[in-house]
Order: sequence, then C-alpha cells, then structure tokens
Amino acid sequence: MNARRLQLFFLLAFCLALPSPGETIARKTYALKFNDVDGNELSTADGKITVLVFVTSENLEKARIVGDRIPDYCLGNDGYRMITIVEVKNHAAPVRLVFESMARHRLEAAAKRLQARYDEKKIARTARHDVFAVIDFGQTIASKIGDQSASGALRVVVLGRNGDLREEWTELPTAEQLAAALK
Repeated sequence: MNARRLQLFFLLAFCLALPSPGETIARKTYALKFNDVDGNELSTADGKITVLVFVTSENLEKARIVGDRIPDYCLGNDGYRMITIVEVKNHAAPVRLVFESMARHRLEAAAKRLQARYDEKKIARTARHDVFAVIDFGQTIASKIGDQSASGALRVVVLGRNGDLREEWTELPTAEQLAAALK
C-alpha cells in the first residue's frame, strides 16, 4: 500500500512540473552577430538553423567530422548553416590577419570536400558559399554561449531560427543526434 502511495506522489509531482496547455518553457536564446573570415556578417537569429562547432587549432579535425555528419537535407538548403568557430588567444591585428588567411585556405579545402558531396547529391550550388569559419580571438563568442568549463574542448551547439538553444554537446554528436536536433 505504501509503495502505491509513493508512486502516486511521484506521478503527481511529475504532472505538476509539466507546463500547462499554452504555457511555453523558457529556452536560452543566443542572438549573436559576428563576421566570418571572409567578411560576411553572420547572425545566430537570422531565420536559419545554425550549427556552431567550437574547436581549437589542436582539434580542427573534429569540425570536419561534425560537417560530415550533417544530414543530406541540410546540404545546399538556405534554412541551415554550420559555422566553425576556432578559439584562439587574443592577438594583435597583424597576427589576426595571418590566422584569418590560414583559415580561408582551410575553408577552400573544406569546400572542395563538400562540393564532392554536393555533386554526388546533384546539388547545383557552389559549396564554398556554404562554408563559414570565425576566429574567436580571446573567446569573445564562446563566452557568450553557455558554460565555459568546456572551453578549449569541442563544443557543438545547435541553435534554432531565432537563436534558441536546441541542443549542445561537448563530445562529437552522432549523425542521428545531429539529425534529431536539426529537424
């Protein structure tokens, strides 16, 4: 009899914790604006579903793995975008220019790999226009998104069309996890 009462108590407590019909659950929103290494102004609240991949120069390969796991329906689709954010220490302007030049070179290589995937899927679009990277000097962007205890490690953040947080990982998400977060 006591076990039954305990079950009912937990069921009631669970039901009371649920939002009432019409009530929304508050979500974290990250409406940020920044420029990528090509000079494009990007926003996390511009109507696109955005995947932010935070890496360091030591783990850049993980950004490629995340990109390879993006579902096919996102490829060449203006409603989706992936941005690689490379976290580095703060540097003077001349050093920043070197970092950005190196990043553009890496983006060219990434675009070639993506173009092969576009061609395979018969997507008539230039992949280079869909490859974005930002150098986050002094972690100014990273500090605005979530817990900084994961700083320096991989972070993958999926934001909705208005910058609302959909999902976040500190390890490589599977293709299935990404697909679920991007729906």
